[in-house]
Amino acid sequence: MFYSIIVPVYNRVDEVRELLESLAAQTADNFEVVLVEDGSTLPCRAVAEEYADRLNVKYFFKENEGRSIARNYGMERAVGDYFIFFDSDCVIPPDYFAGLNATMAGRPLDCFGGPDAAADSFTTTQKAINHAMTSFLTTGGIRGGKLSLEKFTPRTFNMGFSRAVYQRVGGFREMFSEDIDMSTRIRLAGFSIGLYPDVKVWHKRRVDFRKFLRQVYVFGMSRITLQLLYPGSLKAVHCLPALFVIGVATMLAMAVVWSPWWLLPLAVYLLAIFVSAMWSTRSAVIAVKAVPASVIQLGGYGCGFLKAYLLKIVLGRGRNQDEEIAMRKGK
Repeated sequence: MFYSIIVPVYNRVDEVRELLESLAAQTADNFEVVLVEDGSTLPCRAVAEEYADRLNVKYFFKENEGRSIARNYGMERAVGDYFIFFDSDCVIPPDYFAGLNATMAGRPLDCFGGPDAAADSFTTTQKAINHAMTSFLTTGGIRGGKLSLEKFTPRTFNMGFSRAVYQRVGGFREMFSEDIDMSTRIRLAGFSIGLYPDVKVWHKRRVDFRKFLRQVYVFGMSRITLQLLYPGSLKAVHCLPALFVIGVATMLAMAVVWSPWWLLPLAVYLLAIFVSAMWSTRSAVIAVKAVPASVIQLGGYGCGFLKAYLLKIVLGRGRNQDEEIAMRKGK
């Protein structure tokens, strides 16, 4: 099995260097690296050339059109039997491909996804954000955990599928949550799809809370877009952040009007997040930061979800039926 690693890049010179360094340290080398520079003003060509003697790396520069189009551009030029997708802010453990080879031999899948985690070198804020995005208490385990309230959906920070999948399903659509859309199309096409829990990456995500808030807000809005594309795909777990926002707003109002005791359920929940983070990270600093990170994760996603629900479903300002059909066909 030969893999093509496809990475879209936009102004991430330092992170690309870390990614390539981790790939150069792999204990198995049956892969090529396809870097697609999506119109960056700070290109990473020189970094790619630094690793030319240690990696089978191909570098392409194209005009800025979005990460999905960049991934498709890379697939068109890749030679692998299997396409692997990482984000440019990922660092890959040295045994990733050795582990993937063994897992694929024992349990082959047409499409797989793996979990992400925080490396020891990450900042405490990055580790707190990682906890907020992977804890069962905040996401219901839908981002790659072993315990989940939803069928597993591969994400492009750690995702792979066969050339046969690409030839039948086509490439990514340029939209938010394009990886969820792609995974849904692959599943609907009848391909096998699942989680490889031991094939993980270290994912930096956002480096501060402000950028993290903007990211999860968009995630919340895109969930409604996915519902418009795939009616019935919206599950109860996707609505939990919106319920969190409504619940917190209600408790705050009741605390002002009636009694501060209305805030007790929120305090208990935040304490549970702190204890969970403390147990999993063994760090009081990370556990403290995990509390605001979790509030941002739930609140940002919930607000984006509620806004999109109001605009696109209640007020009908979403895509019309012809647009939805075109999206389903990948046009």
